[in-house]
Amino acid sequence: MSKDGRRPWGRIVIALLLGLLVAAGYYWRNDIRQAALDPKQPFQVYTPPAVPDYSRPKSWSLLPAGAAAASDPAVDIFFISPTTFSGGRHWNAPIDDAASELIFRRVMAPNYAGPFLRVGRLFAPRYRQASLYSLTTLREDAREARKFAYSDVASAFRAFLKERNANRPFMLVGVEQGGTLGARLLAEEIAPVPAVRDRLVAAYLIETAVPAIDPPLPACRTQTQTGCLAAWASAFEGDWPRAQDIQNRSLVWAPSGDLDNLGGQEPLCFNPVLGAVTLESAPERRSQGAANATGLELGARPPFLIRQVGARCERGILWVSRPRAKMLKPTGSWADRQRMPGYNLFYVDLEADAKARVAAWTLKAASPG
Repeated sequence: MSKDGRRPWGRIVIALLLGLLVAAGYYWRNDIRQAALDPKQPFQVYTPPAVPDYSRPKSWSLLPAGAAAASDPAVDIFFISPTTFSGGRHWNAPIDDAASELIFRRVMAPNYAGPFLRVGRLFAPRYRQASLYSLTTLREDAREARKFAYSDVASAFRAFLKERNANRPFMLVGVEQGGTLGARLLAEEIAPVPAVRDRLVAAYLIETAVPAIDPPLPACRTQTQTGCLAAWASAFEGDWPRAQDIQNRSLVWAPSGDLDNLGGQEPLCFNPVLGAVTLESAPERRSQGAANATGLELGARPPFLIRQVGARCERGILWVSRPRAKMLKPTGSWADRQRMPGYNLFYVDLEADAKARVAAWTLKAASPG
């Protein structure tokens, strides 16, 4: 008994209930975080942010100054950023969202646009990207948000061709959510239009599940091939839940313009270490350099870590060995871990691959006939 003669059962019960609440909160912490990002209104009645005007520089995150000069690289790069907008009140981000832009500048641009900076002039539109929440659920509202984001990307690409590209050869680079949008851009705006398709050096759709059967472009099967598609979705060796997510939860564009599940189709698997769609395994010694460029200014060369990862394709999944370096491991908050990571395991491999395809394109263009 307590000093006042009463049994302490009430305090014990309260302590037990508090303990259960804490344990439940920890167990369901990711669901709680995800629910906090839910806009909590149907997309059909949602009022989206203002339409971007791609004739104005403020609608671009990356935009070269002026027309191409003789000293500039021979190609342009149309870069579609992955999602940087966490969500909350909006299904789709305003293009002037400061937090989203900061993540783009600090994380996404240095790590994923960086490998292409020495390949071509970079153009990256700001678009009303679907929120991070929309990537964590298969709800119809979330699919509508992702379809809505495509309308901006398509508009930006048309403005790029009409006002900024001047009929120069170009590459398409799409990352994660951007890659999904890039797949539709290929299917609707590039592949069916000979005058555009014939100027495409290559398309890189990073961490994007594209069905291997009947892709919008031929797969890149050699490093000197041009006008081809390099797409992959990866999992670390032994991470079967991630592989199952790729196969069961990846969304792909149907001919109708809707987003459907991959539905058991095998994705295209490009191996960045080997520069080809192939079943050959790439040991770690073939890896040219991974990098963690987070926090660096775009254009600053990060320190490169060689022989960090091996890679192999099996049943459409790019299986990657786990890197040893601490700076190449996932960190940050729950939201940070849902986005593309703050490092690029294939930084130098992608840079070298893109340069090789530009060289092959240039040689082909210079050849008579």
